[in-house]
Parts: sequence; structure tokens; C-alpha cells
Amino acid sequence: MNSIEEILWNYIDGNCTPEEQKIIKALIAGDEAYRMKYQELLSLDKEFSAIELDEPSMAFTYNVLETIRTENAMVPLKARINKKIIIGITIFFAVTLVAMLVMVFASVNWSAVGAPVNLTYSVKMPSIDPGKTKIAVEGFVFFDVILALYLLDSYLRKKASATQG
Repeated sequence: MNSIEEILWNYIDGNCTPEEQKIIKALIAGDEAYRMKYQELLSLDKEFSAIELDEPSMAFTYNVLETIRTENAMVPLKARINKKIIIGITIFFAVTLVAMLVMVFASVNWSAVGAPVNLTYSVKMPSIDPGKTKIAVEGFVFFDVILALYLLDSYLRKKASATQG
């Protein structure tokens, strides 16, 4: 759109100040190019106002809104899971597992190659009920397995969506 059309559309739509309206009226009265373009845009504006806009059917509106609702219903679950938290939990459990393995291997007496295994612990552990310890270790391993399965599932979903899209 050139500047003449913009000025005239603003005048036709009533988006001008009173001073601008006086100037544009003078331009329309004095300049043939402005007058012809004004008549053309005025007839076009009348044609636009004569067009009746049909509203979409209720079924169409319902289908569009239902599609938007179902798309938005899936997004919040993904938005609530912060990947930094998942990575932090994974790092914590990985470090804990490595620390347990280091402690076990550090307590093994490696000099007794041919002798029966005699473990000597250099770290004094508090006395804990063996039943509770077993439950704690099983719970820890169970949580690690669930976390590993979750991470594997998210990796496979990303891989599948990348191949589809």
C-alpha cells in the first residue's frame, strides 16, 4: 500500500485528527489523483460493508474448541516436569551408587589372594537393624530402577517422535 492509500483509508475509517481531515479534504478537492483514489477506495469500502459475514456453525466452533482443549490438556504434564530436577536426582543416585561401590571395594582385603575371604571394615557403621537395612536398600534399588525406566521411556519417545516428524 502506498502512502496515498494509507492516508485515504485513515480518512475513510475516521482515524484522523480534525486538522488532518481538513488537509485531506483540501487534497481531495485540489488534486485529481487523490480524488480518483478516494472515489475508488470509497466504493471499495461500500462493497466491504455490504458483505455479510456468516458465523460458523455451532458444530464447527465446538470441534475447534475441543481440539484446542485436548491439545492443551496434554501440555501441562510436560510443562510441570522440570528436566533439571530429574537430572539432579539422577546425578545424586549415581553418585550414591558409586560411593557405595567405592566403600565396598575399599573395605576388601586385596592382599589375601589365596586365603579365604576375610572382610575387615575400616569404617565404623552405626548399628542398624538388618531388616530395616534390607528394606532401605531394596527401596533404593527399586527407585533407581523406576527412574532408569522413566529415563529410557522418555529417550525412546523422543527418538520415535524425531523419526516421525
